[in-house]
Amino acid sequence: MVDWDAKPFAISCGDPAGIGPEIIAKSWKQRATAGLKPFFVIGNIADFENLPEVPVRKIDQPKEAGDAFGQALPVLHIHEAAAAVPGEASLDSAQCSLHALEIACGLARSGDAGAVITAPVSKSQLYKIGFRYPGQTEFVSERCGIARENAVMMLAGPTLRVIPMTTHIALKDVQEHLTTPLIIACARAAAKAMVRNFGIDNPRIAVAGLNPHAGENGNLGMEEQRIMQPAVDQLREEGLDITDPLPGDTMFHEEARAKYDVALCPYHDQALIPLKTLHFFDGVNMTLGLPIVRTSPDHGTAFNIAGQNIADPRSMIAAIQMAATAVANRQIYEH
Repeated sequence: MVDWDAKPFAISCGDPAGIGPEIIAKSWKQRATAGLKPFFVIGNIADFENLPEVPVRKIDQPKEAGDAFGQALPVLHIHEAAAAVPGEASLDSAQCSLHALEIACGLARSGDAGAVITAPVSKSQLYKIGFRYPGQTEFVSERCGIARENAVMMLAGPTLRVIPMTTHIALKDVQEHLTTPLIIACARAAAKAMVRNFGIDNPRIAVAGLNPHAGENGNLGMEEQRIMQPAVDQLREEGLDITDPLPGDTMFHEEARAKYDVALCPYHDQALIPLKTLHFFDGVNMTLGLPIVRTSPDHGTAFNIAGQNIADPRSMIAAIQMAATAVANRQIYEH
């Protein structure tokens, strides 16, 4: 059995023209106070050499990261090019980000990296170089041999975990995509992840209704009765602790959050608005259902502030910390 907890974490550089290099470097600077496990970044070393007060060290293999980590930011150099210009997205920077992501997944799958943390990418730039996935989540799941529908996106902070059961689609299309099998798949993935990644033996799952007041007994919509309740009933028969569809407007205050470990939400903003209201600076995106641990900061490339040394690293730090929590709990689970 691979001792994942002993392996350094791989951080893909994201788009180097964004804030990825800066928040990675700032995370390294706070490694001691934040209690971060050793990690290395995959990308172009030129993008890290001129960051303030952060020495870098080129490594050839992940196993060299541990020895280097105390003195310098270890960089697995995989892209020969001049440093990206902060704030100026380019096809070359997109190529670097994709190459780094590919290698990070491979190293985690081979056991050379304990987890993957992905810095933000520009999907619009990736699409220009032939990227055919909605986002990094789908790319990572395919590289891990997991069907897209079985890789579930969870957003998490210290007081709330949410899963948008439909993600990057128009609101008008949610009713078409929200199906009983989808709800069942998301709930199963959530329950398993709470046990494997967070050590919660009997996870409590809350389900948000699609319509106002969870449909008001069918008076404000039938999706809760026609689509959602059958899924809940089946999941209860399987032994899951799961609620009936609840009104979304009463699920996220402090007392309500204390009653569940993870919330399933029918659409993107229903999940992300409360998460980002509570944990805008320390929210983490974690992909559930994978054989590896993958997390990322819950924000984008922020090209508009790249290169100004004002990017906040807390979400990246939280992503590294959450990866460490998941890896440690998986070790316990496997034993």
